[in-house]
Amino acid sequence: MNRSPLFLEPIFQERIWGGTKLKELYHYDVPSVKTGECWAIAAHPNGQSTIKNGEFAGLTMGELWENKRELFGNLSGNRFPLLTKIIDANEPLSVQVHPDDRFAQEFEHGELGKTECWYIIDCVEGAEIIYGHHAQTKEEFSQMMSAGEWDQLLRKVKVKPGDFFFVPSGTIHAIGAGILILETQQNSDTTYRVYDYGRKDSRGHARELHVEKALAVTTMDAKQEQVSPQVERGNGADMYLYVDTEFFSVKKIKVYERTELRQEHLFMLGSVIDGVGLLKHDQQEYPVKKGDHFLLPYECGLSEIVGKVEIIFSYLKKHTVNSACNV
Repeated sequence: MNRSPLFLEPIFQERIWGGTKLKELYHYDVPSVKTGECWAIAAHPNGQSTIKNGEFAGLTMGELWENKRELFGNLSGNRFPLLTKIIDANEPLSVQVHPDDRFAQEFEHGELGKTECWYIIDCVEGAEIIYGHHAQTKEEFSQMMSAGEWDQLLRKVKVKPGDFFFVPSGTIHAIGAGILILETQQNSDTTYRVYDYGRKDSRGHARELHVEKALAVTTMDAKQEQVSPQVERGNGADMYLYVDTEFFSVKKIKVYERTELRQEHLFMLGSVIDGVGLLKHDQQEYPVKKGDHFLLPYECGLSEIVGKVEIIFSYLKKHTVNSACNV
């Protein structure tokens, strides 16, 4: 079987807080001026990206996962474990929290939990995220929430391009206005909203809040900190390892001229966040540019990246695959 790189056609999700940056920066064919999410590498019931090249062209990621499991090292599990998005927050997202695997499996019909991470691609000056809270107990959290003391409750952090944040399940969070991020997450679409700025949807209805579930899953004693990557320089590129967890590992490769890339994992997902170049594999050349997304299958082996290009990769550590995939 051919184990060459497979490029993907994203799908797009309109959101009340979305904008036009996905079209302006990546020339994607977005559905409206309220496009909030590019589901770049997705195999979820609520959205599937599609293979663009090679013998599997036309298949969705979900179909590839179901029928060609050997491309993923014969991983077990009912659902592909990861989801890659680009999020355009033209307005702030709701203040929210996600459940862990145990809670989601029990109360969300077998969904995965949702631990995620954010790479800040671009943002306006002074942009900020909500990243954690100041309450000491669930009782204090509930009281401050009921009193509408959001400024005192929520922890706000200024951001700039290149920042990286790890957002475990149970973390109160929100992406602020004017921020474009690449998000790597568990393959889940479960969100519990606790505050939405009093916004109304297109029909004039306030969006649903999920206060009881949010209180049940919110972490009280965690200290959220921005991630400082481990950096390796040389061989024509710099490598930044951001996280290496049971849920996923994420690294960025910044290529200055050319570098080798050895795919030694069950799969690797790549998203080009800047620049142009070539991905060379098995005597084939694949042009890559900002906004491209691809899968390097199991036993893809050695590739070469040529050009001035930045790519974020995500993958699983082999000894974590059972907990990451099974639902």
